Formats: sequence, C-alpha cells, structure tokens
Amino acid sequence: MTTPTADLWHHYGRARHATDRAVPDTFHWGWSQGSGPGPEVLGDLTGLHVGDLGAGTARHAAYLALHHGPARIDAVDASPAQHAMATDLYGHLAPRLHIEQADVVSHLRAAANTYDVLYSVFGAVDFTEPRELLPAAAAALRPGGRLMFSTLTHYHGGAPAQPEVQHADIPARTPDGKAVTMRRWVLQKHVWTKMLSASGFTRISVEPLRGEAERRPANAHLVTAHRKTP
Repeated sequence: MTTPTADLWHHYGRARHATDRAVPDTFHWGWSQGSGPGPEVLGDLTGLHVGDLGAGTARHAAYLALHHGPARIDAVDASPAQHAMATDLYGHLAPRLHIEQADVVSHLRAAANTYDVLYSVFGAVDFTEPRELLPAAAAALRPGGRLMFSTLTHYHGGAPAQPEVQHADIPARTPDGKAVTMRRWVLQKHVWTKMLSASGFTRISVEPLRGEAERRPANAHLVTAHRKTP
C-alpha cells in the first residue's frame, strides 16, 4: 500500500482566500507583490497558450486570463488544497482559465509542443528538481516559445545561493500541523544559465528584480529563456 504524500501547501494562502476573492487588478514578479515589473515583460499574450507552473491559488493566471486575452492559460499545481482554492475562486473563468491539479513535470512531459509561454512566480521552478523540470519545459514549448520565472537570489535567512545544482531543506507543515521540510532550489546566476542552456534553451537572461521591499530580505532574479528552434 502506498502512503499518500502530505500536502505541504495545505496552509498557504488560506487567510487570503477567505477575505480576498476578487480577480487581482495587478501582476508583479517581485517577492513583495507590490513592486518590480508587471505582465508587460511576458509580451503580447493575445491568442496564445500559456502555462503557470506552480500556480497556487491561480491569482496570476486569473489576472492574465481576464486582462490579457490568451486563448488558454493552464494554472498547474500539485497541491490538492491549492487546486481546491483556485477552483473556488476562479473556476468561473473557464474555459479560458484551466485549473489543473498535477505534478508539473508530468504535466509538461505530456504536453509536447503545446505552449507559447510558460512562467512561474516563485513557483514550481523553485521547488522542483531543475534537471527534470527544465528539459520538460523546453519540450512543452513550441520552438521559439518563452520560459520566464522569478526566483530568489539567496535564501530567506540570508544564506547564499548554491554554486551548483543543489537544494536546501526549508521548513514546512503537514495538514495536521507537523513540522517537516520541503526542498527548494536557490541557485547562482551562472548555474541557472548553464542548466537552461543544457536543457534546450537559448537567448537566456538573468536580471535582478529591483524595488523589493527593504523589510524583506528576499532579493530576486527574473529569468528569461527561449526554446531553441531547429
């Protein structure tokens, strides 16, 4: 008998879910969600197939679905709790917004040449083995398609980013409140660049996200890469 995996995102976002049910009227890449560039860096999404990797309660995806005219945006997250909250909040935006509970790597592997744009806002790219996720993302994009993601430049406690492909164990809680850990990948700029190039991407940029709130030690990068064309 297989023991079910605990949903380590069970508690995340519950307070906001109860009090803020509107589709957001902004989209920010920065950690504070009140600064940094907005959706314009994704380019014109009109008529495109877009994927949000590790979408959580799908607030970013809902904003794009309502305001930026994609043909379809898939909000993908493995957490049953996050999927349930996203469906409750934004299920009415179907069929343009498709909310899917799935392991992100498995989802991408089953979606070859599907997406024009993939993005992640401190989402699945941070919490998934990059040697699995990045090649799957490249294969799921159409040739020339874009991957964009925001990611930390160092850990919240101040520890530096890893100089190689190595995760750290960070605190988390099971649904019943038990203290456990989950894996997070916080990598140096050159490591992301090398990994993306090896995974089938080109035209790679890793730029600092400016304007983060000073009270939060969470400086970040905005990473952009394009799938190589034949």
